[in-house]
Amino acid sequence: MKIRVALVSALLAVSGCTTLSRGGPDAGVTPAATPPAGGKVATTIISAMHGGLVGGSIGSGLDDTDKRKALEAEYKALEYTASGQKVTWKGDGTGHSGEVVAAQPYRVGSQDCRQYTHTVFTGTASATARGTACRNGDGSWTPLT
Repeated sequence: MKIRVALVSALLAVSGCTTLSRGGPDAGVTPAATPPAGGKVATTIISAMHGGLVGGSIGSGLDDTDKRKALEAEYKALEYTASGQKVTWKGDGTGHSGEVVAAQPYRVGSQDCRQYTHTVFTGTASATARGTACRNGDGSWTPLT
């Protein structure tokens, strides 16, 4: 499975997704309507996100459980929600929470991409990060760096 993730990541790197701009109104794709039953996103899909936006400085104060919930929210926002719709998450007893908002999907070559923001709330402070991710053939999303 690690080889598959590495191969998908390598293909994404050579696809040129980082140098293209947003397409026109017909370039968007419609996200899936409903997340799969079970509540948890598959570990392989989450690990393919390479830490997502929460893997950066906005997630520095989060424990592993909170980071997992934050990554699940990023995936759900990218894969299942309409443009501008919030996906929220809340830590178990840590007081940390967050919200992820994905923009309109657009197509780059054969890949679907979306810009998104993730805001993490830690007590009285908050931090927001912005990024773009493109969807891989296996259903995972890879943030662009």
